[in-house]
Amino acid sequence: MNPPKIAVVGSANIDLVIRSKRIPDKGETIFGDSLDIFTGGKGFNQGTAAARLGADVTFIGKIGDDNFGEMLQNAMTSEMINTHHLSVDTNVGTGIANILVDPDGENSIIVIPRANMCITSTEIDKATESISEVDILLLQLETPIEASIRATEIAKETNTTVILDPAPAKSLPEQFLSQIDILTPNTSEAEHLTGIPTNTIDSCVDAGKVLQQKLSQERYAAVVMTLGKNGVLLVTDNHTEHISPVSVDTVDTTGAGDAFTGALATALGKSKNLRESVDFANVAGAAAVTVLGATPSMPTISKIESLMIK
Repeated sequence: MNPPKIAVVGSANIDLVIRSKRIPDKGETIFGDSLDIFTGGKGFNQGTAAARLGADVTFIGKIGDDNFGEMLQNAMTSEMINTHHLSVDTNVGTGIANILVDPDGENSIIVIPRANMCITSTEIDKATESISEVDILLLQLETPIEASIRATEIAKETNTTVILDPAPAKSLPEQFLSQIDILTPNTSEAEHLTGIPTNTIDSCVDAGKVLQQKLSQERYAAVVMTLGKNGVLLVTDNHTEHISPVSVDTVDTTGAGDAFTGALATALGKSKNLRESVDFANVAGAAAVTVLGATPSMPTISKIESLMIK
């Protein structure tokens, strides 16, 4: 069986990860415990997760002409990700994320997009052939919405499945949502998109149903909402199901949603059905929180299989 082909239009960042005993209050200075530098960015993380799980991945994005950009380019080569459509901006630096992690593994993140926000629709057009050849297109919101819209238009011309991780949360055009096959928000993103509080499972179901009606009804029309320690909510046109979490010891939650989405895309590309793919992604997301750093936490097949056996 040929590996699934996945194109990622998205961000590539360098993550500066600071661990401390707690997140400082406003106006407060505290001492941290450690600083680590990792490759990251939602697009790169999701592409890495898919590549490690057996997908043939093409990355479409932009980095700066600097040491951080070189780190990312080398990392993509190491992960065997196709970088033919990775462009370099000589005027704007590579994206950076500052991540604070507390002892419980919870994080607070500030992203400075830089080159990620310089991707244009024209550059997406240059990748038309690559987008047209894949099984699944992965999108997030750390790059210009115009680029994602154009990529979606190309994908729809060839009946390619489009998965959108609507993070970081922002308002989206109805026409854009109507072209999305699978939406993978977390609870805060679902609340932002619907205005419905998502503090209970029932309210998450309500938000999920509202979002499901906004999606393309041609194929999956599915909302797969990640609930953190409460598992996953799957909402389709005729089925709603709360899927239990996988129990693990949490080290760092950074990148868990990216591992989830990359694994979901890969499983679907391997012709697993939606429910099986969500189960696989649920375990991948759990595996990711057991490792410090976003890209380092993207799991392998063996890591996922070891958790599925437990």
